[in-house]
Amino acid sequence: MIKIIFSDMDGTLLTDENKLPDGFDELIAELKRRGVMFAPASGRQYASLLTSFPNYHDEFLFVAEGGTFVMYRGKEIFSHAMEPEIVNEVLATAATLDDIMCVWCGKNDAYILRDFDKPIYTAGMDKYYTHRVIVDSWDEIDDTPIKIALYDWKGHAGENIFDKLGKFHGNLQVVQTIDWWVDVSATGANKGEAVKNVQRALNFKPEECVAFGDYLNDCEMLQAVGYGFAMANAHPAVKEVAKFHTVSNNEFGVLKAIRKLMDDGLI
Repeated sequence: MIKIIFSDMDGTLLTDENKLPDGFDELIAELKRRGVMFAPASGRQYASLLTSFPNYHDEFLFVAEGGTFVMYRGKEIFSHAMEPEIVNEVLATAATLDDIMCVWCGKNDAYILRDFDKPIYTAGMDKYYTHRVIVDSWDEIDDTPIKIALYDWKGHAGENIFDKLGKFHGNLQVVQTIDWWVDVSATGANKGEAVKNVQRALNFKPEECVAFGDYLNDCEMLQAVGYGFAMANAHPAVKEVAKFHTVSNNEFGVLKAIRKLMDDGLI
């Protein structure tokens, strides 16, 4: 029987209008009645996920920052920090990229340089990093680094960021999450490893876990569970690794697949 359901947010659980699907609260109540946990799994920071689910702080397990930070009922289940020397090297390389904003992601806050505290940049990070601090220098930060997120407001993150971080590929986890963002984290840090750590911490078997995703940073997560679902709107590579498929995010694919699992007696 299924014990936990992991779901990506943007392009998966949420509609294109950044809204939860109709009937979400009713389905969560039914999952709770059946003893099944729900776990948003996102590149968003933990604070942003809490903002998205104000009524479920003590019920949901939160896989934040692309799998580098996992919290449950206010307690850390797992984290995957970056070495400060590596962080500095990534920041130095990113500083050579034209018109690209860096977000220094820590356990407590997200940090941006004052030069980028402008609407053209911050508008793109509002839903992902609701809790952030403006600094004049990275040296001011007293936090644990778990990820560096790089933002291209023009929407060409693959060409303008990912392709230009070639020296880090293979040595760090470098993933384009959507057209505007590239995340850089420690080697092996991804949603799939976070899921495996949750499985170990809570004694869940892969076949007792479900996951939903749509983009490249979801591939490892879908492979770490017994029931990995790709959305109809998913990237082709995600559809290739997923064992199962459901309709698009705008058609409430996550909810429909969960109800089907219930009908099949798996939940």
